Amino acid sequence: MTELSLPAKTYLLACDVGEAKLRDRARAGLLIRGAALTDLVLRGRVTDADGRVAVSGDGPTGDLVLDELLAEIGRESPRKWKGWVRKDARGTLEALESQLDTAGVIDLKTARILGLFPSRRPVVRDPAVVERLRASVDQALRGPAPASDVDTVDAALTALVAAVELRGVVSGRDRRRYRDRIEELGERGGDAVPALRKLFR
Repeated sequence: MTELSLPAKTYLLACDVGEAKLRDRARAGLLIRGAALTDLVLRGRVTDADGRVAVSGDGPTGDLVLDELLAEIGRESPRKWKGWVRKDARGTLEALESQLDTAGVIDLKTARILGLFPSRRPVVRDPAVVERLRASVDQALRGPAPASDVDTVDAALTALVAAVELRGVVSGRDRRRYRDRIEELGERGGDAVPALRKLFR
């Protein structure tokens, strides 16, 4: 894996590197699912058709997680963005973790709590990657450049993590203070960002 996908970037931002854990798996699953849809929008592989997700273009993206989601959208009846963000978020999260583990981005430690409940703990191999992602979000949110000049992927990444108030990256206070800028950044990421925002309101 040379270039990290948008869902991979959101996953790494959701990791607590020091504690080797993923903060709030349910929230992270929805974030990653929203990021996967947004990545497909940015690649021109899905579009909005009267408020519903529609496949556009042919062939694979080259990313297994994105290709699975694209195939799923193609074979099911049309569904609204919010429905696609929510549908099988856990499955997408687990598929992404396996992909990142195989690619050597994380070491995924699995165990059982009290011998019963499965636990997955990601150890990020290169914490500097997470710091660079945080810096990109910080620059997109607080930097001097107009929102329209921010890199499209960085704009989408910032809008996604702001939509779920990802702790340690974009706080509720930041979300209120930079509300207008976050809206502008989110407009460049397609319809999955507002759908994700609605789920967390």
